[in-house]
Amino acid sequence: MLLDSAGSAHINGDFDILLADPVAHIQTFGPYSQIWRSDRQQIDESDTDPLTLVETLNLELFGTFPDDARFPFICGAAGYFAYDLGRRFERLPEQAHQDIQAPEMAVGFYSWAVLRQRQSGQSWLVSHPDFPAPTSSELMALAAQSRPATSKFRLTGDWQANMSKVTYLQKLARIHEYLLAGDCYQVNLAQRFSAAYKGDEWQAYQVLRDANQAPFSAFIRLPGACVMSISPERFLSVNQGKVQTKPIKGTRPRMADPQLDKQMASELSESQKDRAENLMIVDLLRNDLSKHCQPGSVAVPELFAIESFAAVHHLVSTVEGTLEDGASPLDLLRGAFPGGSITGAPKIRAMQIIEELEPHRRHIYCGSIGYLSAQGRMDTSICIRTLLCENGTIHCWAGGGIVLDSDAESEYQETLHKVNKILPVLSQSS
Repeated sequence: MLLDSAGSAHINGDFDILLADPVAHIQTFGPYSQIWRSDRQQIDESDTDPLTLVETLNLELFGTFPDDARFPFICGAAGYFAYDLGRRFERLPEQAHQDIQAPEMAVGFYSWAVLRQRQSGQSWLVSHPDFPAPTSSELMALAAQSRPATSKFRLTGDWQANMSKVTYLQKLARIHEYLLAGDCYQVNLAQRFSAAYKGDEWQAYQVLRDANQAPFSAFIRLPGACVMSISPERFLSVNQGKVQTKPIKGTRPRMADPQLDKQMASELSESQKDRAENLMIVDLLRNDLSKHCQPGSVAVPELFAIESFAAVHHLVSTVEGTLEDGASPLDLLRGAFPGGSITGAPKIRAMQIIEELEPHRRHIYCGSIGYLSAQGRMDTSICIRTLLCENGTIHCWAGGGIVLDSDAESEYQETLHKVNKILPVLSQSS
């Protein structure tokens, strides 16, 4: 697993974290989780809340590790939490087709890590003192073992959307009816693009990271699947009790002409529609954070900032708080999962409508990738601009928040803007 700042100059992209050879892992499939530990060499099954399992096993393996301000992670848990893990925390209908077999949660417990700081270029091998850390030669051998000779990555078929443009616009019209009826203020609708492929997913990831340079990029290899994320969006971070979330709502494409590019950013900054959409999600996240933050501590230090990435300009706000005494980072994650910026408001009703209108379950898309260190730190992303490879098929998603005054044609085009540094890039690399 690589948590990768991808060479980004963004403020959120300071450290790369490379993880391998976990001493335990948990995989969740529907109502059950499978727990494997290297010291027991067996798989146990549990129907306990998956985040409780992560928190308990992390503490049991590594204890409360003293914080070191130099490093975000020394040892602890890391992995992904798919969007559909939210079914363990909220009651949702089951209408969308489930055709991805990878677990809804896949978390490893790592006693060591290799960290690289982007600004200084320095690297460190850090580890828990009670577990043996690999030597440099063992690290090199492990790296060689994890990169077997394989064929060059290439698509073997064209990208196919799971909805035609006509169907997508019809679903937007249905959302408009729900908005008029007062069911919701905003609903996020996404389409999925899929293509057949062959070859090494790591090669594809390298092409994507170079083209996008997103601060919350990640590469995760599982026995039966592979996740590649080039997300620009932070979900939740916790550092010494300080909580932060940075919702993205509002998008414009980047332009090759500097003047036009500046014009696009200015248009986004001044858009009343995008500001209103962003504000709805800020209010939702203020509420979600308040569940486990100290009363009166939740604030919005930055509203409607423009952040520019390789493919798009985004409208980004910052919400902060202070974790309540007795609450853990995973309590915070559970209370806010999945992120409001990719569901809508009110969240549960929006998720019900998403389940009705999207043909396939989202799985990793709009879930979260990140770590919970034994030091008590947590940092997680929102899995937008994220791909999943399984059984020779690669999936990629794109969506947008729909409000009452959304223009259907513009919303459809926005989904294409969001993947214009993904789908064409992988097609060209083939």
